[in-house]
Amino acid sequence: MAQNRMRSMVNLANRKMSVKWAAILLASSTLLSSLLGLYRDRLLNGLYLDSYRVGIDAYTVAFTIPDFMFFILVSGALGVSFIPVFNQRLDTGNKKSAWELSSSMINFMALITLVASILIMIFASQLVYIISPGLDESGHALAVSMMRVIAVNPFLFAIATVIASMQQAVGRYMFYALAPTIYNIGIIIGALFFTNGITIFGYQVFEGGIMGVALGVVLGAIMQLVVSAIGLLGVGFDYHFKISWKNKGFRQVLRLLPARSLDQGIDYVNGFVETNLASHMADGTIRAYQQASALSLMPVNLIGVAISNAAFPKMAERLNQGRNDLFMSELRSILRVIIWLALPTAAITFFARGYVVNFIKNGGFPLISGLLGVLVVAILFRTIYHIAARAFYAQQDTKTPLYVSIFSIGLNIILAVVFTQVFGWGVYGLAYAQSLMALIEVVILFCIIGRRMPGFFTRAFVGAVGKMSIATGSMSLITYLTVTLLPLRNNDQNFISTFPKFMIIAFVSFSIYIWVSKWFHLVEADPVVRRLQQIFFGSVRRK
Repeated sequence: MAQNRMRSMVNLANRKMSVKWAAILLASSTLLSSLLGLYRDRLLNGLYLDSYRVGIDAYTVAFTIPDFMFFILVSGALGVSFIPVFNQRLDTGNKKSAWELSSSMINFMALITLVASILIMIFASQLVYIISPGLDESGHALAVSMMRVIAVNPFLFAIATVIASMQQAVGRYMFYALAPTIYNIGIIIGALFFTNGITIFGYQVFEGGIMGVALGVVLGAIMQLVVSAIGLLGVGFDYHFKISWKNKGFRQVLRLLPARSLDQGIDYVNGFVETNLASHMADGTIRAYQQASALSLMPVNLIGVAISNAAFPKMAERLNQGRNDLFMSELRSILRVIIWLALPTAAITFFARGYVVNFIKNGGFPLISGLLGVLVVAILFRTIYHIAARAFYAQQDTKTPLYVSIFSIGLNIILAVVFTQVFGWGVYGLAYAQSLMALIEVVILFCIIGRRMPGFFTRAFVGAVGKMSIATGSMSLITYLTVTLLPLRNNDQNFISTFPKFMIIAFVSFSIYIWVSKWFHLVEADPVVRRLQQIFFGSVRRK
């Protein structure tokens, strides 16, 4: 009885969703995950950024190789390669082939990531030295120990990602959306409890310290896998413990994977170069740059990734149906929405960056704040990048974004070295290089889209983006004045005192932005206005 009730609850939560509701759910879950991420970073920065900068740098370095292996082998590579092929099988009613493909991908990814995890454990010391030769002896030893613990993550994430991609492909997003939140909860548990040591039946089995956070990372990965697996209930998945090399869909995914995997890997090569350069700077610089980058990625994930992930299966489906016209019009509409949201978000982040940094570090941190200000250009263009790249992935073209990334990342590495070593801009040179590269990458992708899909960038589209830019400029003036009227004072040392001011700034800014957008007749503002009217005036009208 209880089992049936549980199954019915899972089925209810795991219902198929439209693109609109999927985007809302993913954006909401990304926001929740981001807020938990802020709390996680606030805990870690409060514990170590002032008192143990070598340790927090070592913790940051320990993630680089495990994350690299996951992203290059699994992450976005699997999503954009697996989903279109999996959808083709389902659209033709060939469920047997679809489940065979899924089983093969789970087993294949588990196998190669298990090997990768073992190799990371064996060669952790050498890898840490290559990535961050500037760490001192104690920092190096600590980074090696934590990397060996975190090395299990690619294996756990690989299985969870295939399972999540299956749910995304069939339009079931609830448990897919919950997984990142659960992961952050695991890390928070590690920071709150494991850092104080672990005692079982009166015996201390772990002394604690920053290594406890690494244990929390593994706990979060395990919890994420469990939640993802629960989401398979009711989908009808028929798992087999074998790799079906003869399955045409499986072979097709394997052909598509290398280009996207290299694309992901190249991004991380750039990260390695940045960490290497930062390791030769003052203690805490690695963490400061990582924190600024993480803050800049929050709106990217909240807007660009969430909306693009929700729209991607439908885009692939339109092309499978041979409806190129619907593909182009829907892509254009989604791109407009993303730009409409990204422009004001980047502007508010720039003017209110001191408040944002205060969320992750009591009293703020000037270096992180300054870096975040430079990275606002990257916020705007990286948000746009995700939907632009998926326009190619939906066409099962993973090579074009790869070639663009190779050029962009190569340019970024050259600029990073020149800005930091030749111009002497220090860690700010890394941020300037990152922002410039993000802009160039999107411009190149747009040029290719324009040539491949003539008429895509219509006069109405270009005019709308121009109006959005003017609306953002008008809003920016109000944002600046609001920040001036609500400055951060010496007693604004905690989240409670800072957050209300930031919310006022954001509310006033977005209100002006929406008003100007409506004045310009931008359709992107209409759903927001209608929703606000329902919230504030709906009950009055009903009465």
